[in-house]
Amino acid sequence: MRVLANVLLTAGLAALAGCGYHTLGAASHLPQDAHTLSVPVFATHTEAYHTEAVMTSAVIREFATRSRLRVTPDEGGEPDAVLHGTILKQTVAPLTYNTSTQQSSSYLITIVVSVTLTGRDGKVLYENKNYVFRQQYQSTTDLASYLDESPSAVERLSRDFARALVAEVLEGL
Repeated sequence: MRVLANVLLTAGLAALAGCGYHTLGAASHLPQDAHTLSVPVFATHTEAYHTEAVMTSAVIREFATRSRLRVTPDEGGEPDAVLHGTILKQTVAPLTYNTSTQQSSSYLITIVVSVTLTGRDGKVLYENKNYVFRQQYQSTTDLASYLDESPSAVERLSRDFARALVAEVLEGL
């Protein structure tokens, strides 16, 4: 019985060793000697107001929270790496329809972003040209108490985007 238990334990440990688990940061796209990261304000190809500033702030905040890097929006001073982002598309589409008011009662905001991380030498360290993130929000149907919820949806979407991006860059996920 003891031999069987040892065999099962050894087989389980061998399976875990080969299943892709790695320590945090083991597959980082950043060089080991990187200390500074610049994240300039994202460019935008949309007419949406202020989305690029919200997304850039979320990415800077997430990198500052989850890494040892000094993160700045400024490219001056020769940073060790630069992350450029471009908002390619931003759409808002009705999601549900209220038949009594004949208005949409919820919407889906979709943002497509391209990001490129380059090293000091100009070498591309990480690139994803098609990040797609969505966020749902409700609409107020009473005009007297109308409150535009789309800015809050953009903020939530930006935080989700920043978490995913930073995880991919730092952990290679």
